[in-house]
Amino acid sequence: MALRSHGWRTHAAVLPACFLAGSLGCVQHGAARAQVFVVGEKTAMAGVSTEFHPTRIELPSAPITERGRRDLVRNLEDEQGFAHRALPLGEDLVLIANGNMTPSGDSYKEMLYKKGQSAAPGDRVVLTAVTVKDDRIVFDLNGGPYVSHRFLRHIDLNDVPIVPQDGAQATGCRVTLVFEGGLPEVSAPEVKALLDPIVDFGVKTSAEAYADSLPQFLKTAIEQHDVLVGMDRKMVLAAMGEPLSKVRELVSGSTTRRYEEWIYGQAPQTVRFVRFEGDRVTQLRIAALGKPIVIHDQNELRGYLDPEEKHEIAMGDAKPGNGEEGRAKPPTMLKPGEAAPGSQKRVLLPVPNTGTTQDKSAPATPSTAPTDKTADTPANTTAQ
Repeated sequence: MALRSHGWRTHAAVLPACFLAGSLGCVQHGAARAQVFVVGEKTAMAGVSTEFHPTRIELPSAPITERGRRDLVRNLEDEQGFAHRALPLGEDLVLIANGNMTPSGDSYKEMLYKKGQSAAPGDRVVLTAVTVKDDRIVFDLNGGPYVSHRFLRHIDLNDVPIVPQDGAQATGCRVTLVFEGGLPEVSAPEVKALLDPIVDFGVKTSAEAYADSLPQFLKTAIEQHDVLVGMDRKMVLAAMGEPLSKVRELVSGSTTRRYEEWIYGQAPQTVRFVRFEGDRVTQLRIAALGKPIVIHDQNELRGYLDPEEKHEIAMGDAKPGNGEEGRAKPPTMLKPGEAAPGSQKRVLLPVPNTGTTQDKSAPATPSTAPTDKTADTPANTTAQ
């Protein structure tokens, strides 16, 4: 039986012939049949789509700042999405911002065929590492294309390795997003939109899911990164993210009231000073270059109150009144109709030799207490 091998994977299924031996000689019972399945590159990659649609995202012209770099790493690292296409294992894909991807077409299929897949279309992927450089952003997906290196693997003691080989292998890939002309001041949502041909970040973050639960005017303010007087800390974080710095001071003219001020931005950019008293924004100051400072200190939430902060106080099942009937009953752990301990029903026990009963729910009075010696008999003692 000959087995042909072609490509990286070969499957063969052979149905052997069966023979029956009889007195008339060797009689063939079934015809010999053989099937050989050969899987090559064209067969394995027949269902892989190489269709590609470049993005059209309007990008800013100003170069990125150091704060912008930190914001990209903080807002993109550990983000999750879904693969829009099959991703190769242990390979580097280069995506030009608003441009094409390399490799592409048949070269992309060949790479998948030789290296295998780290994620199929629709699989969940995680940005495990984000590196921001002068003209590109490098993303490691699902652990990246390389296994974490440990130098102790190269050290032996008496031919015994200090760290044994655990057989770990690369499980992800790397995507490099290149910006021709240098990296501009892009935000995390803009970068996600540029990566859309490869990864779909349509999954809502916790901040986006929280914003969807708010009234439309608050949702719009958060999407536009605006702060309104009356917002709580959760709303401000959803709109602006973590502040550059925080300041805690006493309110002017008070020895007990304190406020906390979150500062966003650095000169010459617009700087916002968000002041909290408790959990609410009480003042917003906006300092723009060449303009007077704008101060907002009036509540701008249009009467909205977070449902989680509403607390209803119940005074009881009945409204308080002047009489005993109008007063609310005290709380109890008894079920409806259940008697409290100590309020048991009266128990009547038979009195021997008299045919009458005696109430044992209360002690006997001196006038009815027995005076003769027969009352101290064992029978009466047991009855009591």
